[in-house]
Amino acid sequence: MRARVVAAAVAAVLLTAGTPAPVHAGAAAPVHAGAARAAVVPCPKLPAPKVTRPPRPVPPPAVPAQQAVGGEALATPGLTVPPGVPTPPPVTAASWLVADLDTGAVLGGCGPHEYGTPASVQKLLLAATMLPRLNPKQVVTVTRADLDIEPGSSAVGLLVGGRYAVETAWLGLLLQSGNDAANLLARLGAGSASAGVREMNAEARRLGAGQTHAVTPSGLDGPGQFTSAYDLALIARVCFADPTFRRYALTERTQIPAQPALRKPGFQIQNENQLIYRYPGALGGKTGFTDLARHTYVGAAERGGRRLVVTLLGAEARPVRGWEQGARLLDWGFGLPRDASVGRLVDPGEVTAASASASPPARVAAAPEPARTPVGAPHPPGGVLVGGVVGLVGVLVALLVVGRRRRSRRRVRRRVAWD
Repeated sequence: MRARVVAAAVAAVLLTAGTPAPVHAGAAAPVHAGAARAAVVPCPKLPAPKVTRPPRPVPPPAVPAQQAVGGEALATPGLTVPPGVPTPPPVTAASWLVADLDTGAVLGGCGPHEYGTPASVQKLLLAATMLPRLNPKQVVTVTRADLDIEPGSSAVGLLVGGRYAVETAWLGLLLQSGNDAANLLARLGAGSASAGVREMNAEARRLGAGQTHAVTPSGLDGPGQFTSAYDLALIARVCFADPTFRRYALTERTQIPAQPALRKPGFQIQNENQLIYRYPGALGGKTGFTDLARHTYVGAAERGGRRLVVTLLGAEARPVRGWEQGARLLDWGFGLPRDASVGRLVDPGEVTAASASASPPARVAAAPEPARTPVGAPHPPGGVLVGGVVGLVGVLVALLVVGRRRRSRRRVRRRVAWD
C-alpha cells in the first residue's frame, strides 16, 4: 500500500515539474534582443552641398547590447528626444548627442550609437587616458618618430631635438590640434605611440565606449578606426571633470617657446574652437576634420547652473559650420526641462562590471556547490528545477526502500517470536 502511495507521489511531482511555474506578481518579464522597436524617426537635416570624399569604411557589425548602452531609447539610427519637447534644430551632422555633464542625462540625439569616423575629436580620448599620467611641468625632448604624421596634416610645429614642457604639448594638442603633439604625448604616457593607442582603447573600454576603436593617437584616419556620438560624450564627460583639461580647453592663445640650441624662435598659437569666443558660458571642446570623417565636433557650455555637452560626427561646414551646429543644439538642450531625458551616460567601469557579473564563472576541478534559491524568490527555471525534481525523487525512493526494510525486519522478528 505504502509503495503505491510513494509511487503516486513521485508521479505527481514529475507531472508538476512539467508544468511551467506561474510568474510571481511584480517579477520582471524577460526582455528579448529581437523585440520590435518603434518606427525610426528621421533626424531634422539641413541641406548640405555634395562633396567628394573617400569611400566610407565598412563599420563593424551592430551589437544590440552596445547600441542599448545608456537606455533602449538610444538604440536607433534616427531621432530620439523626450516626448512633448520642441523639435531639435536641423543640422548637417550624420549623428549627434546632447547630454548633461553633471547628471549624465542624455537630452536627445540622432543615431547616438551609429558608427562614425572621429578625426581630431579622438584627441579627447588621448587626453582622458594620458592627462592623469603626465607631469605638466616635466620638460621632454621631441624625437623624429614623434613627427611621423601625414604630410599637410595639422601640427603645432614641434622640432626634432626641441625641448618642451608637457603642458606646452597639451596646449598644442587642444588649441592647434597638433598631430605631432599627439604622438609625443602618447609616447610619453605609454612608451611609444602604438602603446599609447593600446592604452587609449583600454580606457575606452573602461569608460563603456564600446563602439570606439583608436588606430592613431591623433585621430588621423586609419583602417578600423571608429567612434559614436554617445561614446564621445562619455569621453568628453571624463575630460571636463578634470580642472586641468578645462583650463587648457578655455585657453585662447599660448606661446610655443624658442629653441636656442636649434636656433629657432618661438611663436604664438591660437585656439581653433570658435565656441569659446562666440558662445556665452562656453567651456571649450575640440574640432576635427579629415576628408573621410568630414567635420566632427565636441563642445560644452554652462548656463543657469547646468553644464551640457554636444557631440557631432560627419557634418558639413556649409551652410553652417560645425561649432555653430553644436551651439544651436546646446541652445535647444538648455531650453528643455531639467528632468527631460531619453537615457543616460554610464559611469566609468559600469559596463565592464556588468559584463563581468553576467559572465559564467570559470570552470574549476571541484564540483561547484548547488545554487540556492533565496527564500521568497521565484523558482529557478531549466536545469536547476530539473535537478531539484531529481533530488526529490531520490528522497522518495529512499523512503520507499527504508519502508520495505522496516517491514522486512518486523516479519523477521515475528518469525523469531513464533519459533
